[in-house]
Amino acid sequence: MTVYTEHFLINTHGFTDIIDITEKVKSAVYKHNIKEANVVVALPGSTASITTIEYEPGLIKDLPAILDEIAPMNKQYHHDDIWHDGNGYAHIRAAMIGSSVTIPLIEGALLLGTWQQIVLIDFDNKPRARNIYVQIIC
Repeated sequence: MTVYTEHFLINTHGFTDIIDITEKVKSAVYKHNIKEANVVVALPGSTASITTIEYEPGLIKDLPAILDEIAPMNKQYHHDDIWHDGNGYAHIRAAMIGSSVTIPLIEGALLLGTWQQIVLIDFDNKPRARNIYVQIIC
């Protein structure tokens, strides 16, 4: 088994900032000219997520609206009682969505649907510089 690891940095605004990182991931993968592999896209941290979505204006509004119903920003969380940082909601949202996705690489192409993009969602209550790791396992 061979493993390649790539890395890039994304600056975010926080507050459920949704950023399409598909092209950056593709660039990291395709430069290795590999035909078959599993590709893991991950980030360290507990207030942001990596997932896939159709990156279009309606869903970019709908997802934060639904998440605000499930884990609202204006609710008091036990985390905030302990740390006093006001981002308990961000930890809950990130835990629900997760910090990584695995995408098969088949015949040299990432297996993504026509309307499926890889996104970083930063839930924290401040701007952040997020490290994104792409690990290619073949």
